[in-house]
Amino acid sequence: MYTKHQWQSETHFNFRYVLYLPKNYDESKQYPLVFFLHGAGERGDDLDVACRHGYMRHVREEGAEYPFIFVAPQCPEGKYWGCYTESLLAFLDDIIASLAVDPDRVYLTGLSMGGTGTWMLAMAAPERFAAIAPICGSGIYWYGEMLVNTPIMIYHGDCDDVVPIQSSIEMLTSVNKRGGNAQIRVLYGVGHDAWNAAYAGDELYTWLLSQRRKG
Repeated sequence: MYTKHQWQSETHFNFRYVLYLPKNYDESKQYPLVFFLHGAGERGDDLDVACRHGYMRHVREEGAEYPFIFVAPQCPEGKYWGCYTESLLAFLDDIIASLAVDPDRVYLTGLSMGGTGTWMLAMAAPERFAAIAPICGSGIYWYGEMLVNTPIMIYHGDCDDVVPIQSSIEMLTSVNKRGGNAQIRVLYGVGHDAWNAAYAGDELYTWLLSQRRKG
């Protein structure tokens, strides 16, 4: 089950957000955290809309259970994740401090606009994340050196006519030619909805949870 919340801050944007806690959540333990950025179609003030794709869709529709804490803030209508970099990082810090989170197992993922947000937020603060998974997003490839120490798993459909797969390939190439560790799952015959395959099953989150922050 997930719950809906409002983050309160005097100095940053106050996000509405969805929180999922694993079954039998125990505050005396430490859990991995998956931080999720939704796409442009999920902006607004309806948190059910904010989690209509990805892992929370499986929780809502199928009663799926996951071994990690899941947090999904909502971006206001007409805005982009890049407008809120400092607020997102402050919000994330507060979530880590207030929940039983393992700070060395914090993961960032997002789809479409949120895939782009994943690239941007990770480049702004690569030391915060054990691994990232941008889904059909675009990044600033000439800043790829910022992510050479961050494990990356990309998903992108080769028939995407909204964000062409070349955007992901440019990021992959930029990171790896500088000595980084980026991988891509090319989804053949898939358009812009690469998130359906990316967040299905346990392949992606199993890979994420196998990564730990170094240093």
